[in-house]
Amino acid sequence: MKYLDLPLKELHEALVAKEVTPLELVEEALKRAHENKDNAFEYIDDEGAKAFAATLVEPEANNPLWGIPYVAKDNFSTNGIPTTGSSNILNGYVPVFDATVVAKLKDAKAVLIGKSTLDELAMGGTGTTGHLGITYNPYDPKHERGIGGSSSGSAVSVSASIVPFALGSDTGDSVRKPASFSGLVGMKPTWGRISRYGLFPFAPSLDHVAYFTRDVYASAVVLHAIAGRDYHDSTSSTKAVENYESNIGSSVEGMKVAIIKEIYDSLGDKDAVKHFDKSIEALRNMGVTVDFVSFDKDLLESIYATYMVISCAEATSNNANLDGIKFGPYLGGNTYQEVMFNARNKGFSELIKRRFVIGSYCLMRENQDELFLRAQRNRAKIVDETNKILKDYDFIYMLAAPSVAPLFSASSDKLSDEYLIADNHLILGNFAGLPSITLPLFLKEGLPVGANFMGRAFEEKKLFQIAAKFEEATGLAELSVLNKKEGNL
Repeated sequence: MKYLDLPLKELHEALVAKEVTPLELVEEALKRAHENKDNAFEYIDDEGAKAFAATLVEPEANNPLWGIPYVAKDNFSTNGIPTTGSSNILNGYVPVFDATVVAKLKDAKAVLIGKSTLDELAMGGTGTTGHLGITYNPYDPKHERGIGGSSSGSAVSVSASIVPFALGSDTGDSVRKPASFSGLVGMKPTWGRISRYGLFPFAPSLDHVAYFTRDVYASAVVLHAIAGRDYHDSTSSTKAVENYESNIGSSVEGMKVAIIKEIYDSLGDKDAVKHFDKSIEALRNMGVTVDFVSFDKDLLESIYATYMVISCAEATSNNANLDGIKFGPYLGGNTYQEVMFNARNKGFSELIKRRFVIGSYCLMRENQDELFLRAQRNRAKIVDETNKILKDYDFIYMLAAPSVAPLFSASSDKLSDEYLIADNHLILGNFAGLPSITLPLFLKEGLPVGANFMGRAFEEKKLFQIAAKFEEATGLAELSVLNKKEGNL
């Protein structure tokens, strides 16, 4: 039996029954990682993973992550393991401490088998800008389609059934959109729910620790293990960690869901709209009230521009330490400016350089009010409009992406409603810091398309409740390239 293909709950039961050992699981995961052809890994820790797994002898019946192999995006600090952020400027960097989430998972006896590829320094949404090259979608053996980004390698590691779950980070939609393109559950909790200590910062006001699983139960289990206050991270919440899986299976009758009409109207894929409409009826059959509501279209069209200004400005500031002295390769120079220029010019890709130029320009004293501060004011308006809807509704529900994963060769109209609105609306969850979960909805010609629920701050328990019922309706729990199925909607 291929135990790694089992749901997390069944895998845990097999470990407790000693049908399989953590070492056997880890060896199978490592074998699959090495055999994968999608460029998913920056580093595979064969020796470290097997050594830790070998210490796990007596199963812990009440610990569902005991002995479970997992993968971390390569922008999480890992003690003694190379951590590059998929950037040449950090090539060869080996941290001396673990990120809090990595430490928590080690305490839970989960086994880290490797670090996954990403868009360089987590900037980008295509999985094409990491220093090891393009990361491919395992649903497309021709390697003509991406899996999205920036958490591309982590998405591959779960959708290809290498591991049951993987850590990522989500600043705009970097876990939830790849989850849509790879048939996974992609969870971004409330801002502050999980410590970001040890996560390389991109844009701290938007950054969230997030992760991939193949079913909702596993997603709830992982959040329970890694959530909580951390004195290393002053932005982490003091709210108590809940038993997130306790409401899974409970009725959702009486819940209220809002669909933003302007996002719905921006969708161009008729198949996606058809299946989305079927899911609306399925929700109503569960006793859920589903209404279409309006959102200022000008604000929706401004989401991407607002995101770019704020994220580039914050990224410019946060990555100033990558200067060839504090971090990065020392390439010589007669002055500090020359040393920094040489390190950054050779260490960063063109995309990163462009984003830092945009960020620096927005932060210049003469431009701040017109660009950076204006973007912050606009963000506040978008958040107010979002929270206004959530005063009357439990969730906002939409397609996570307008269609299947695009071809690398495809071009899109960057000024169209579909691109500006349908392709970027998940950023609402980052602007407002709200919990948001993507789940598979249907497959189109063998390629997944996902839907997304966004709820109120710190209401992850309720979010898992409706997500589990939705998963039950679609019949797409445990979807992977090894377990393709059509679904019910």
